[in-house]
Amino acid sequence: MFLCLPDAAAVEAVSLIDNTNTRVIDASTAHRTADGWVYGFAELLAGQRERIKTAKRVANPGCHATGFLAGTAPLSAMNILPADYPVTCYSLTGYSGGGKKLIAEYEAADRSTLLDAPAPYAIGLTHKHLPEMQKLAGLDHPPVFVPILGDIYKGMATSVLLHNHLLKGKPTAQNIYEMLCGYYEGQTMVRMAPFGGGPRVYANALAGKDYLELTVSGHEGQTLITAQFDNLGKGASGAAVQNMNLMLGFAETAGLSVE
Repeated sequence: MFLCLPDAAAVEAVSLIDNTNTRVIDASTAHRTADGWVYGFAELLAGQRERIKTAKRVANPGCHATGFLAGTAPLSAMNILPADYPVTCYSLTGYSGGGKKLIAEYEAADRSTLLDAPAPYAIGLTHKHLPEMQKLAGLDHPPVFVPILGDIYKGMATSVLLHNHLLKGKPTAQNIYEMLCGYYEGQTMVRMAPFGGGPRVYANALAGKDYLELTVSGHEGQTLITAQFDNLGKGASGAAVQNMNLMLGFAETAGLSVE
């Protein structure tokens, strides 16, 4: 069963299930850090893919959380990112993630010219993805996180900025790149771009694709990790289909755009 409901309705819907054989993928925020639920990001942690395959309850990740965790959770798992590190993240996203009302606002013929420019939002620093970002990255405190709405229909570029001297072992950006390459070796839905990337990162570069690509850049003292993906792909429905495939024993990438 797929649940695509507001949080409260998702909780209520799950409470009404009395068949112990029913398996659920919930797209809401309600169960992403809840006991008894498996976080639906197969590549993120050792054994996560197997946990999804056998789970009765899977929480589909948030889009911003997906981009954030792709770079931070492995560093935490490898004991590079300290639990008390003061992580900072910003995430540029397409407007389709805001739903029908926001899509209509951006696509209206008489829309405000203010929408032509990128717009930071959730500036109170209490975005609803923060609990899963903190928990899955193994952090003592939530990151300082600002999402940014862009004038693109879909696509995301989520960036984490690190001071290398505060990381265990004081790795360089090149070291971090090599660590992440090893961590994600053999994965289809999470990939590594060449070190340094290009002169620019475009949030809509992977629009229409269902995989995520990490770019690591920087130098000896500082590192930038940017995840590019489609907020409607690996950031939402693409991830849900991948989780469904795993739970039903289908080919993991069946029905997904991986080229």
